[in-house]
Amino acid sequence: MTQEQVFEESSGNVFADLGLEDADELFESGKIGIKVIRLLKQRNLKQPEISEILDITQLEVSHLMKGEFHHFSKDKLLNFLQRIDKSLLIQN
Repeated sequence: MTQEQVFEESSGNVFADLGLEDADELFESGKIGIKVIRLLKQRNLKQPEISEILDITQLEVSHLMKGEFHHFSKDKLLNFLQRIDKSLLIQN
């Protein structure tokens, strides 16, 4: 006997779907973090370079690049975007 599978449509925010209290904040931090990672990868930077640009330790760079955004506040992630943008302007 096969059991029928039931699927639920996502709200678009997996954290809200899981019923987490701070779902909106987690979702926003995730979007910002992914943007930071994409920008850094586009520049082909090594961890020491990322560490210098973002003013964080190499361990924190490792957390960031693995998508472990819970190590950073939303404000810190926004600060990373500003620092990346400034470093792009300086290099051009």
